[in-house]
Amino acid sequence: MSFTTPLYICGPLREPKQMLADQQYSGHTSIHDDSMAEKLGFRAGPIEGPTHFSLFAPLMADIWGQAWFERGCFSAHFQNMVVEGEHVRAFVERPAPGATTVRAWAEKADGTPVLEASASLGPDDGDSLLDQRMAKLRAPEKLIILSDLHVGMTGVRDETVRMDPDQHMGDLYPFTLAQKLEGITENAEWYSDPASTPWGRAIIPMEMVSVLVEYTSKDAGFPVKQPVIGLFADQEIRMIDGPLFVGEDYLIRREIVALSESKRTESYWVLSHIYDASGEKLKAQMLLNHATLKHSYPDYEAEASA
Repeated sequence: MSFTTPLYICGPLREPKQMLADQQYSGHTSIHDDSMAEKLGFRAGPIEGPTHFSLFAPLMADIWGQAWFERGCFSAHFQNMVVEGEHVRAFVERPAPGATTVRAWAEKADGTPVLEASASLGPDDGDSLLDQRMAKLRAPEKLIILSDLHVGMTGVRDETVRMDPDQHMGDLYPFTLAQKLEGITENAEWYSDPASTPWGRAIIPMEMVSVLVEYTSKDAGFPVKQPVIGLFADQEIRMIDGPLFVGEDYLIRREIVALSESKRTESYWVLSHIYDASGEKLKAQMLLNHATLKHSYPDYEAEASA
């Protein structure tokens, strides 16, 4: 007897930690600060979206093994914020034999959706969830905060980045990898013990790839009007020739690939290409939808009416 019923695997309920309460950018605190979040109408500073990516690592390793860390892609749309003290669980559909893409999602303990995602194994994995979402974007009617940006704009220079175990990751990420691993929801020896990995190097967790890429993001020089508060609305991390290693130099090149608008936000979608130190071999990519909150920009109404 055979069934066509889709089955899924899930992880345990976890309590992700808030590590961005002291985050600063453009000279002010961020939405992850409780007082700033409350001013903007949120009940507390949310935990950063990619923190939840770690919930999926054991599930994806169970499905695709070592290949997930070398060629995996996680493409997520964030749905509801999580604050410290709330519990979250990850779900992934089991793929049919030979399938390279599965549906994934995360929920709070009460069933509130946290994110929806596609998880896939490249290179022949087809369109991701964010590919599909971007294909449906409508051109913005009128941008104020992002009026000086355009699709195709690139960063002003190549950026060199690395992540050592005890390296402080700056104002945007006021902690080290070692500190993150003390509170990460799903830890593994591969993140800290080089001898335990198939590559002979400790690897950067997927959620920390976001930290690595954003570490020098201000150096791209994208002319976003300030002061403004932003948040991550969509994010995709794709390994092409992975994994990325702790203590390794990488080169990042950025490009704006889409601009969009909603009632509350103006968004710029940045595709970051992560190369080896020579800038010749593409190792990974990150697509990030930076959503800026219109009402956080003091001159928004005046400039819009003008």
